[in-house]
Amino acid sequence: MIYQFIRSNDKIWPIEVMCNVLKVSRSGYYRWIKGPQSRRSVKRKSICKEIQIEYFQAKCRYGSIRITKELNKRNIKISRTTVAHYMKEMGIQSKLSKKYKITTDSNHSQPVANNILNRSFGMDKPSKAWVSDITYIPVIGGFLYLTSVIDLFDRKIIGWSLSENMASESTVIPAFNMAVSNRKPQTQMIFHSDRGSQYASKAMVSMLKSYGICQSMSRKGNCWDNAVAESFFKTLKAELIYGSKLLSKGKMKTQLFEFIEIWYNRKRRHSALKNLTIEEYWNEYIQKINKLSNVA
Repeated sequence: MIYQFIRSNDKIWPIEVMCNVLKVSRSGYYRWIKGPQSRRSVKRKSICKEIQIEYFQAKCRYGSIRITKELNKRNIKISRTTVAHYMKEMGIQSKLSKKYKITTDSNHSQPVANNILNRSFGMDKPSKAWVSDITYIPVIGGFLYLTSVIDLFDRKIIGWSLSENMASESTVIPAFNMAVSNRKPQTQMIFHSDRGSQYASKAMVSMLKSYGICQSMSRKGNCWDNAVAESFFKTLKAELIYGSKLLSKGKMKTQLFEFIEIWYNRKRRHSALKNLTIEEYWNEYIQKINKLSNVA
């Protein structure tokens, strides 16, 4: 056998020379030297490969909890601690976030609504409460302003807008209009935001009243009163913005569309939904409603 010949003469000639002359690969020879891999080693390499696949499909946004959920969904039985251990060995981790930064300007003369929501972020039905906020997105040459509207029931971004200025006509109003077109608001539904002038504007207040919606606003300087909206922006910036190069306005708009509509609303697993996707959460909700109707 050729490999046996090389091994018998490795004290006389260099292994590289013998492999070249005998036209066999060095990697093949060294694999033969090591012998067959154990089942455990083969399984370990296979699992690590699957972890890498899920990690990069999520664009480095997932940690061990969500990667474990994805693997279990594909009938790959593995614990979160094992996934975390393998990820540490491979030197991969989810993108990290930065600390919260206050950007709201509440110094205006418009009336301010009471905090009706009062941090009641868990809703058992759609359109019982929506939350909204505005943040800035750095781009080449300046900023874009992203406004989001989230239904607290399933944490879906049902409305959003991008603008180059902070006027209510460019931010909260188009985002709210998109939300209404995607999901019908219920009478007496709560619409919660911070105290920003955009939400306190006559145009926005009048629009909410026309739908019979109760407006709610956070207490001054208290970001936790709108924690769900803040959490979405924190996630977006951690998973899309931080650590990346500045993009042009056009490219950033494309990236934000992909993140919100394709990733966040359809594929991402949400801790608030027991690490289900929004679609999976809705399926469970519909099954629950059907069971209740059958009992009745």
